[in-house]
Amino acid sequence: MAFMHPDERELATANRDGLANGVIESWRVERRFVRSDGRVVWGDVSTQAIRGPDGVARYWQTVIIDITGREQAAIVRSSADAIVGRTLNGTITSWNAGAEALYGYSADEAIGNELEALIPEDRRAELDGFAARLAKGERIEPLETQRMVRDGSMIDVSMTVSPIRDENGALVGTSTVARDITALKQVRAERDVLTERMQQSQRLESLGELAGGVAHDFNNLLAVILNYTSFVAEQTRDNEDVQADLEQIKTAAKRAADLTRQLLIFGRRETVRPEIIDLNSIVVDMHALLSRSIGEHVVLAVHTALEPMLVNADRGQIEQVLVSLALNARDAMPDGGTLTIETSVTDLDDDYSRLHPEVAPGRFVELSVSDTGVGISAEVRPHIFEPFFTTKPTGEGTGLGLATVYGIVSEAGGSVSVYSEVGTGTTFRLFFPASDRTAVVPAPVSAATPTGTGQTILVVEDEPAMMEVTARMLARNGYDVVRAPTGAEALEIAAERHIDLLLTDSVMPRMSGRELAERIQDVQPGLPVLFMSGYSQGVLGPQRIVDDNVALIQKPFNERALLEYVRRSLPPS
Repeated sequence: MAFMHPDERELATANRDGLANGVIESWRVERRFVRSDGRVVWGDVSTQAIRGPDGVARYWQTVIIDITGREQAAIVRSSADAIVGRTLNGTITSWNAGAEALYGYSADEAIGNELEALIPEDRRAELDGFAARLAKGERIEPLETQRMVRDGSMIDVSMTVSPIRDENGALVGTSTVARDITALKQVRAERDVLTERMQQSQRLESLGELAGGVAHDFNNLLAVILNYTSFVAEQTRDNEDVQADLEQIKTAAKRAADLTRQLLIFGRRETVRPEIIDLNSIVVDMHALLSRSIGEHVVLAVHTALEPMLVNADRGQIEQVLVSLALNARDAMPDGGTLTIETSVTDLDDDYSRLHPEVAPGRFVELSVSDTGVGISAEVRPHIFEPFFTTKPTGEGTGLGLATVYGIVSEAGGSVSVYSEVGTGTTFRLFFPASDRTAVVPAPVSAATPTGTGQTILVVEDEPAMMEVTARMLARNGYDVVRAPTGAEALEIAAERHIDLLLTDSVMPRMSGRELAERIQDVQPGLPVLFMSGYSQGVLGPQRIVDDNVALIQKPFNERALLEYVRRSLPPS
């Protein structure tokens, strides 16, 4: 029994006892065994009892036939994973059905060839260190990498590479088991974004609880200070020196009260008086005040929607939001720039809500405030809504402006998204639930969703999660989607195949969407271009990322909006 695999011994003992007791006369099974060198093999086992005249089993006769190759072949054939065997020089020697399904090549096409096209150029360096490790008998696992399938698209795979040795122990080839993890990586990316947002939301919620509680108690102390100061002032009217000192105390206490009110707003404990208000009218009414506040070196541009933008919120708080964001924008543009305020209606769908769990899908009124300033770095961005966090020099800011904005928008049932690029500018997008008492009549929408007829769209987006969701929406609506995470890869694709539409992010590392469009149109003149951006048009124009007359869809967008923009951008068929 020593040579039998440990997992097989219990059943083998039961069968042996059955033979001895006459319950079983003979049996045949497939079992695993362990060779002296430790290798596991499969055997076809036939056993029967040899009995004496008295019918008692004297001994057992067992015949074992090695069927390891047959068993392994059956496993390989039936596996959903791609299992590929290669010689040391890379020639493919085996190619199972899983490999056909994953890579798109038949066994006849693969066996005997090297299929170098499977391995992208930027991934071939991974292979350099494999030979030495395999020669030592090491398995390389798990390796997450990318492969190019027959239609030219890229997939993410997780693979294990194992050495293949002959009977003398010499390395003669490799065996690779690969599994498609493209969908898994998308889920991971969305999970990471969601986790980050949830952690930030939880952190802000905890800070809000703390800030609100402290502010509530501190307000009581301030009330005592202010009232007793008034009492003393009444009793010392004739003493100018005391009156001057008391005035300083009152001024400081009132300033503390204002800060405390901001903390209460952040903690959503401030008393609010919501009403149905039109954001358009508030923006227009605040125009003169904001123009004076930001100074002559900053140009204020206001673009309001044609129809009323009705929401249920506190008018005073919305005015405070506009002032806070405008002053922040002014400080971000010390040498001048453009401040753009816009209103519009947008529909936030399930994809947006999945990444922003605090927001339910539905129709929202959007208020965006954009600047062409210095931008916010990726390190600073997660902390901008935290109370008392500020990047301004000591004494020049309380760190409560954006915390107050966050509290006001949250109190109104909305959310805030921030898009920023260092050296380009910042856009704050505030989403408020559209009032159900709105007089807005939505434009009639065709019942038929605009779909494609196989047109090829090159999608260029450096954010993997955004790339995946955009490509998915297009592909499932009749378009042939080609993906490129960088401008350089997009140019390579455009040089090799015909493209019907370029859909590109406007702000990307190393090559902007504008530059990419110009260079691709040198290769394919007249190619339609649709830009995507988290920035407002007011930011994009002055910064010359895109011009006012180009087609631009603003993030976040839903599937319907994307398809409509694509349909308008493509030439009539």
